[in-house]
Amino acid sequence: MMVQRISFHDEIRRNKIKSFLLIIVIFIFFIILGFLISFALDPGYFFIIMIVATIFSVVYVIASYYNSDKIALASVRAKKASKTEHRMLYHAAEGMSIASGLPMPKLYVMESEQINAFASGRDPKNAVICVTTGTLKKLSKQELEGVIAHEMSHIANYDIRFMTTVAVLVGLISIIAQIFLRSLFFSGGGGKKDGKAQMVLMVLAIVFAILAPIATHLVSLAISRKREFGADATAVKLTRYPPGLKSALEKIRHEHLGDKDKKKYPKAVAPLFISDPFKKKISGMFSTHPPIDTRISKLERM
Repeated sequence: MMVQRISFHDEIRRNKIKSFLLIIVIFIFFIILGFLISFALDPGYFFIIMIVATIFSVVYVIASYYNSDKIALASVRAKKASKTEHRMLYHAAEGMSIASGLPMPKLYVMESEQINAFASGRDPKNAVICVTTGTLKKLSKQELEGVIAHEMSHIANYDIRFMTTVAVLVGLISIIAQIFLRSLFFSGGGGKKDGKAQMVLMVLAIVFAILAPIATHLVSLAISRKREFGADATAVKLTRYPPGLKSALEKIRHEHLGDKDKKKYPKAVAPLFISDPFKKKISGMFSTHPPIDTRISKLERM
């Protein structure tokens, strides 16, 4: 049976389109939630909720965004890579920097036997890549280049900026829903006027306020998975050698590490890594990363 080949150009384009469509879905949830609350309550009251929610969400996310690299590196106790001790890492990063046309990122190393890596930073000029000591010990030159190319792809695709936008929208929806539900509790559920139609709108607003944060969180996870597929495809574009990243992912798949090593990974930073550091059995819509088997299968066909 002939295997259908995948063009990395098509894969990159498809994942970008899907990511933008998913962020539109989150925006639609935001509009519907605002529409229902403004009709269930006084529109002026909803305007106040919007102002409060926007200030909280934007200030929090922007503060995190501009310090994302520092927060991520500090949380895993990463140290700056040495040009002499980590020569292969520097060579791989320099090669991928030339291939991508991006500035050389700052390189860091964290102590962990697990094969893993992440990229952070608000833009290519302020980007960092951190790899584990296990990555440097266990991967060959081509495999390491594949992993670095994947992380450089996140930088090239402005994935940190894109996911920050997603976080702002998801945060806004969650805060607005919470303020609305709590205000009903304290006010005894009073609306702006009585009537059957008003009661129906109130019930719809309450149901949507409960479900919207859950639904948008699931959509944000789907976006995260699409960005991982996109980074894999872009890595192939940079290296022109799919077996490098494919082999690295195969080694990650076969790793069996204890809980002691997993404790080195803060849950908040876990989505940044090339693979889920906790190797949770939960997958599908509840995962930040696509199944490794699916990623390997796609790379085999490129």
